[in-house]
Amino acid sequence: MKENLFKDNSVIMEKQPTPDNLQGPLLEQIESPADLKKLPAESLPRLAQEIREKIIDTVSKTGGHLSPNLGVVELTIALHYVFDSPHDKIIWDVGHQCYTHKLLTGRRDQFQTLRQFKGISGFPSRLESPHDIFDVGHSGTSISTALGLTESQKQKGEHDNIIVVIGDGSINTGLAFEGLNQTGDLESKLIVVLNDNEMSISPNVGALSAYLSRIITGKAYNRVHTELMHFLKTIPSIGPTLFRTVKQAEESFKGLIVPGLLFEELGFTYVGPIQGHNFRQLLENLKNIKNLSRRPLLLHVITKKGKGYLPAEQDPENFHGIGPFDKATGNPHKANNAHKSYTEVFCETLNELAVIDNRIIAITAGMTTGTGLVDFKKLFPQRFYDVGIAEEHAVAFAAGLATGGFRPVVAIYSTFLQRAYDQMLHDVCWPNLPVLFAIDRAGIVGEDGPTHQGLFDLSYLRHLPNLVVMTPKDENEFRHMLYTAMTLAVPVAIRYPRGKVEGVNIEKPIKTLPLGKAEVLCEGSKLAIFALGKTVSPALSAATLLKNRGISATIVNSRFVKPLDQELVCALARKTGKILTVEENVLAGGFGSALLETLEHNNITGVKVKRIGISDQFVEHGSPDILRKKYGLDAAGIFQAACELLE
Repeated sequence: MKENLFKDNSVIMEKQPTPDNLQGPLLEQIESPADLKKLPAESLPRLAQEIREKIIDTVSKTGGHLSPNLGVVELTIALHYVFDSPHDKIIWDVGHQCYTHKLLTGRRDQFQTLRQFKGISGFPSRLESPHDIFDVGHSGTSISTALGLTESQKQKGEHDNIIVVIGDGSINTGLAFEGLNQTGDLESKLIVVLNDNEMSISPNVGALSAYLSRIITGKAYNRVHTELMHFLKTIPSIGPTLFRTVKQAEESFKGLIVPGLLFEELGFTYVGPIQGHNFRQLLENLKNIKNLSRRPLLLHVITKKGKGYLPAEQDPENFHGIGPFDKATGNPHKANNAHKSYTEVFCETLNELAVIDNRIIAITAGMTTGTGLVDFKKLFPQRFYDVGIAEEHAVAFAAGLATGGFRPVVAIYSTFLQRAYDQMLHDVCWPNLPVLFAIDRAGIVGEDGPTHQGLFDLSYLRHLPNLVVMTPKDENEFRHMLYTAMTLAVPVAIRYPRGKVEGVNIEKPIKTLPLGKAEVLCEGSKLAIFALGKTVSPALSAATLLKNRGISATIVNSRFVKPLDQELVCALARKTGKILTVEENVLAGGFGSALLETLEHNNITGVKVKRIGISDQFVEHGSPDILRKKYGLDAAGIFQAACELLE
């Protein structure tokens, strides 16, 4: 089985055998890029194979971004072989392509802790290494931030190379093009490596194109080209006209052979496309680029997502971000229970609703599989849109559809919806359009760390006028909320967590929930605990622990963050005098803040209120269970907070 799945099928240093005098694993000899440079170029394919095996072995145990990292092994090795990190600064976009980079920059011995609590991050982290230039996790930010760094060096008279590696769809973001536009306008020296894994830019690869790229990056060509262009400009009278004519002819010729005319028009020297698994092409072009004149340049590199591991090559989307799996077969480890995920419940319910309501249209921003819309796409291909990594456009696009009489559903992760805040405010909530935001991965997400925790949505949603905000305690309530949203003529946001549902029996038929009304799950007189979504179940468990101490507590499934059930809040405040709120969100401006505002608005004083949530900080990576325990969001933490409130 192993020989079928694990393959060193890269295009390597042709006709140059690996030396026999290199003893032992090569990866074990590398503590820094300086050690990498000691290896002969002919040994790099062997190192690439070792790195692939290390990544596959580790990710099969920890989970992580497998296929994107397998696709950039040769490219990463070549970058560190040619450039001098950290003096030359390599910036990764998206950061989940950085595993080989971490292995080559002193974190080999810690690599087995990847994405684990207190282990190394799955993204670049400045706390880990000076080779990690930026803390990144969202798409499209690299060119803009790298340009800022380039200009800061210019201001200080420094001349280090700055290299951006952008790919996996990130080049399609509006922010990336904004960065490209200003970089070309400023004519800043910035090297952009476009990692095209055959899922975006056209893979126009051929011998002529590769040959032309080597010429374009060569010293002789660039010296003659620069001198010729300068000479043409200086010819009296006809010089400027000749210059424009020659330049247009040059661009037209290149446009016939290479797909880089867009980048040329933005002010970049375009090189490529070249094979991203061919060390000879990579090293030759990178060495030439390193010595080019100081102006922006884009190197177009073609790679294969999942390279070297057959299951990931055949299904790169599912192996993009994957949990632990059997590396011998590629099959994911079975979960401990047979319960569905919230994402699966969303998909099934939306399909059910779309059958009876042809106004429903599903929209996602480059996350068809992640948001569970694969089946919707198959069932309703004319009512499905994947707009790519363009969250702002997705929301504005939905606003247009809603204006046209449809009921668009924008399925998006909480952390990525942050990028479309203005569109929610200006294009959806202000005109009061019936757009449904299905906000997946809300609350604590886990191993992907600070950039992916969905801990801010309640705070940035709650204050938007016209918006209804809900969060379900289980799958039945989720189904009812989705149905309820379709009966409302206003914007609605339903936020739900990553992971499995509670596993209750599905109720049929689906029904409408009373707007803004909470649900009392059990009654007590000593205090009231208002829980929300994922925290409802541990709140009930905490009530059992309190009961064993002789303390009776009312447990409320709040359901609605907006509109809040003010009548129930006020009644329980007067009855118990003590209220505990529990939320997987930052405390500032979140659900607990809404409850405090309700008490103030209704002139209710003398009530003790304690809020459990995330304080003013970013939450690190680790398993959700570990993080919930650390931040007091499990049953024991809620019980402890209740006892402190009663004291």
